[in-house]
Amino acid sequence: MTDTTTDTANRAAELLKGHRASIDRLDAILVYTLGERFKHTQAVGKLKATHDLPPSDPAREAAQIARLEDLAKEADLDPEFAKKFLNFIIAEVIQHHKSHQS
Repeated sequence: MTDTTTDTANRAAELLKGHRASIDRLDAILVYTLGERFKHTQAVGKLKATHDLPPSDPAREAAQIARLEDLAKEADLDPEFAKKFLNFIIAEVIQHHKSHQS
């Protein structure tokens, strides 16, 4: 390898290391944020069970999906991906809510 090739490879390795460190930090933020979110949805599930409310609220879910799609566009994130992600979370939350009602 020439010195230029080695320098370029070293620089690329350092850039890669920096990106990966950022990704690792962001993954931690996502996990802790989801943990916090699920604490609130668990409380909502218990509240719904206590007051005999249905585990699912289709109107709220649709509004949340539309809101997340708008946020995704603002964040330069594929809105379809954001929609799939929120649908996955909503399905999990509904399962939790149903378990509180049994």
